[in-house]
Amino acid sequence: MLRGKTLEEIELIRESSLLVGKTLGEVSRAIKPGAKPLDLDKIAYEFINDNGGVPGFLNYNGFPNSLCISINESVVHGIPTNEPLKEGDIISVDCGVLKNGFYGDSAYTFPVGAISDEVQQLLDTTKECLRLGVEMAVAGNRVGDIGFAVQQEAERRGYGVVRELVGHGLGRKLHEAPEVPNFGKQGRGPKLVEGLVIAIEPMINLGKKEIVQLKDGWTILTADRKPSAHFEHTIVVRKGKAEILSSFDYIELN
Repeated sequence: MLRGKTLEEIELIRESSLLVGKTLGEVSRAIKPGAKPLDLDKIAYEFINDNGGVPGFLNYNGFPNSLCISINESVVHGIPTNEPLKEGDIISVDCGVLKNGFYGDSAYTFPVGAISDEVQQLLDTTKECLRLGVEMAVAGNRVGDIGFAVQQEAERRGYGVVRELVGHGLGRKLHEAPEVPNFGKQGRGPKLVEGLVIAIEPMINLGKKEIVQLKDGWTILTADRKPSAHFEHTIVVRKGKAEILSSFDYIELN
């Protein structure tokens, strides 16, 4: 049986989640051709610390940086490098924050300069999949309802849905129950309860769904080396309509 968070816990998670959103907004201003991922990572590290938080990913199970930065065919968990971004790249930036004992987690995939129409459609679809998944995150539904909504939209448009990596509950830990897959069957899986906090994060591939892991033990690539997109919100399950605790406004209203 899943347990919802208290009102006080939800407010603390909201504070951490909004700091993630503000951090992504800071990073977004520096994303352009020629920018180095390690410089973006430094921006995030300093901004999070300056605002009373701790980077949630840094040293998490040995991860070496504050941001997961995944470029083009890299799906998630990319380690930032000094390799400059190029015009036409896409870059997924996944950020976690620990503040006041609670985590926030969110991700956004950015175009670098002008990108192809084909890749823009992938980004638009992945973001729409997130919206549809969030729409299903209401009390009384099941985890499978979220995955079904994401999978149906992505596959309807001919994209591959990553199976091995999932969304998750979060709170005092970065990863808590339940796992939230981006595929599934309606009416299946754990029942969603009022106050449950989860991260919903579609990972959608332009090509096939299969992935491989690099020898660094972190970076996940598409097996066919086609681009992949990733968007993520931290949300709280409510009756009737989910409440989004993270925010893309600091990115999109810049």
